[in-house]
Formats: sequence, C-alpha cells, structure tokens
Amino acid sequence: MPTDLSENHKQALNHYVRGQNLEAIKIFESELAISAGSAKDQAILLNNYAAALNKANRFDDAYKAVQKALGLDPQLADAWCNLGNVLTQLQRFPEAVAAYKQCLDIDGFHAIGISNMAMAVDVLGKEELALNLHKMAVKLDPENEQTRTNYALSLLKSGHFEEGFREYEWRWTTYLKRKGMDRPQWKGEPFEGKTLLVTTEGGYGDMLQFCRFLPQITSSPHSGAVCTTVRAPLLRLLRHSFPDQVFTEEKEGSASPPHDLQSSVMSLPFALGTTIDTIPLAGGYLSVPEDIKEVWRKRVEEDLKDPLLLQKKSKKRPLLIGLVWAGAAHSEVRTAELANRRRSTDLGTFAPLAQALPNALFYSLQIGDKADQAGYPPSGMRIIDRTTQINDFADTAGLIANLDVVVAVDTSTAHLAAGLGKLVIMLSRYDQCWRWMKDRIDTPWYKSMTIYQQKQPFDWSYPINRACRDLKRKSNLISS
Repeated sequence: MPTDLSENHKQALNHYVRGQNLEAIKIFESELAISAGSAKDQAILLNNYAAALNKANRFDDAYKAVQKALGLDPQLADAWCNLGNVLTQLQRFPEAVAAYKQCLDIDGFHAIGISNMAMAVDVLGKEELALNLHKMAVKLDPENEQTRTNYALSLLKSGHFEEGFREYEWRWTTYLKRKGMDRPQWKGEPFEGKTLLVTTEGGYGDMLQFCRFLPQITSSPHSGAVCTTVRAPLLRLLRHSFPDQVFTEEKEGSASPPHDLQSSVMSLPFALGTTIDTIPLAGGYLSVPEDIKEVWRKRVEEDLKDPLLLQKKSKKRPLLIGLVWAGAAHSEVRTAELANRRRSTDLGTFAPLAQALPNALFYSLQIGDKADQAGYPPSGMRIIDRTTQINDFADTAGLIANLDVVVAVDTSTAHLAAGLGKLVIMLSRYDQCWRWMKDRIDTPWYKSMTIYQQKQPFDWSYPINRACRDLKRKSNLISS
C-alpha cells in the first residue's frame, strides 16, 4: 500500500481487501467529498473507489468512477485494468480487451491485467492467445492466486484437464477455503487403514457432478474408508445411488466425522489424475428409489387423465418436458451470484417451446427463486407445478424419471437429470462455465446432455430456437 495515501484512504483499502465493500465505499465517498489533492492523487482515489463499487456489483457507478479517474490521469495503468474488469462484468468483452490493452501499453508487466485480458479473450473464442497470456501472467507473478486460478479455468475450458485441475488447486488460497481443513489433503496416494473425508464444495450441482468419482476411490485395493459429507437435500438420493458409500449430513457448526485425510469433492479429479478421456460414468450414475418413482408415476398419470390439461383434438400422448429457468442466487459468494444473474432467465423466455410444441405438457422443476412464475405461464403453455410436493433431490429425480426430457439453464437440476441418464437440453450463458468447454454441444461429463450456448450476452434466442427444433424431433418420435 502506498505510504503517501491519507489515513482514510488507507482505512478504506483495508476494508476493501477484507471484502468489506460497503464500509470501504462509505469511507471512499467521504474522502472524495473533502479531498483536495493533486489530479494524480484524485485519480488513484477514484480508481480504488471504482474497484470497491465493482466488488459491490454497482457496475454502472463503477464505470463512471473509473472513467473520471482516467480523465484525471490517463496514464494510470491500474485504472485501465479496473475499467476492463467493470466492462467484463457488464459483458462488454471487446471493450474490456481494449481497456486491458491500454493498461499493458502503459505497464507491460501488469500481471493481473494480462491475466484478466486472457479471461476476456477466452470468452471471445481466442483460446491459444488466452493460454499464452495466462502463461505470461503466471511467469510474472507465480505466487498470485488470482492469476493461477484464472489460468486453471482456461486450461479446463480447453480440455486440458490434468494440468487444469492441478492449477485449480490454487483456488483454495483465493477463496480462503482451507479454513476448517484440519487434516492433510489427499492427493491420490494409497491410504490403507486410514479414513478419507470428502467434503462439499460449491453448490448442489457441483456435488452431483463430482460424486461420480467416489466409487473410483473405494474400488482401489489401496484405499481405506471414505466418508462424504453432503447437505441434507442430497442424502436420500446419494445413499440410494451409491449404496456402498458412506454419506453423512453436513451441518453448520457440527464436528466432522473422525478422519485422517481430507479432500473437497471438486479436488477428486486432481487427486485421481482425471483427463478428458477418463471421466467415469458419463452414461449416468444416479438412480431413483422405486417407491419414489412409483409415487411420481401415479401423479403424472393423474395429470394425463385431466381433460383440462390435454388438447381435445389430439390423440397423441403429449411430450412431457421439465423446465428450469433460474438458478439459486448464492448471494453469499460473489462470483456465484454474478454467474447466476447471467445463467438465469424467466419462464417467459421459454414461450417459443409452447408455440413450437402445442401438444406438449410442461412440468415446473423450478425451486426457490422465480418458482412462482409457473403460476402465470406464457400464453399457450400448459404447465403443471407440483413443486410443493418435492421435499428433496430424490423427489425431483422421481418426477424427472417420469418425464421425457428436461430443458434447463445451467443448474443443479440439469446435473441431476443428466446424472440419471435423462435427455437434457441445457441452455447456457454466453460466458459459460469452464466445465462445458468450448464450441461443443455435447459434453464428456454426460452422454445424454446437449448444450446450446448464447451467441450474444443475455440473448436466449439461439438456445431456445435450437431446443425447439430438437424437441419437435423428439415429439415426432414419441407420436410415431
């Protein structure tokens, strides 16, 4: 931290570094109201204020503040980098790249600027350039958690899984997740006679995707005992799907089961040396208890007998389509919250599905945020909402098992359906998650999933149109 900053400026930066953005913003604003320093000092103050606004998700205000900073000092490299960061959050990627270039024209050794530019050009499809920029950033600042984690995400997105998952271990320092990890991390070594604790990381979808690796560990002759902690809504499903595994409920503040080694579930691919060709169980690995499946079969059967829900002129069995249009907010994790804003939409976006498939019967699989939209669907959409009867993921799986297809944005329900082997059409945001890779409509993670990515930020027209085309074919097969 520069020593010539005012005490208030230093205090605000300390709050910012600790993630206390609201406190930082208040102090920055009070300092801006009284500060009468040089143009350069004012530019630095405005730039740091903009960084705090950006972290508080006030992107428009951050944009205005950093533009003022650059007006006062157009040679401030950090401000150009900050402008790139704001534009990235606004999904204005070409402009973000231009801002990062300005940063690097002033300071060619700006490691964070190089790394962030790599992330932006990666979204724009320039994979080779992105990887080269990441290597430059890592070489300039090899101990920087942000540059290493950014590099990992680009490697994974490009299909370089073994190197990518190794680099991805840098995320621990970035997000301070090692807090509570009181045992050595398991890195794939034999552990006969010991107990490995596998812990939750991320959301429900992450556990659903990565739990597939558990049998690979316990089937090894060199493994000991394995215990996996999961959140309560997953327990019934996972215990049935993996009867040979031990699952315990993760409870806030409760002691962990006795163990000698520890691993996050998302670190298992690293420990196992997973490559794109060795991802296990892509055909499906989750299963529904028969009694739950039967309960939901009867409920769906009742719906199919309801004359108010069926087209009077049609003798065809309607295509049964499950819908998910929004993810969970995850307001406690900024990166997840921002990604959720971009991956989520409204039920109205799915209106073309009803127009293209007038005989289809839709089922809401939407839980939590925006679930009430099922009560006022788009014109012509016949949608059934039985989500009040869903108690956990086993119930959701029971309903999905009785449907023909699931159309979903990138949520845990998409992972659940694909993990069951159900046909899934996933609608993905423009800057889609690393796990869906690049320029692919298929995925090595799930054989039954098709992915349609936005062609422009926030524009769902292409994914929806492709989904309509696929579902028409599926409907014709059912009725033929």
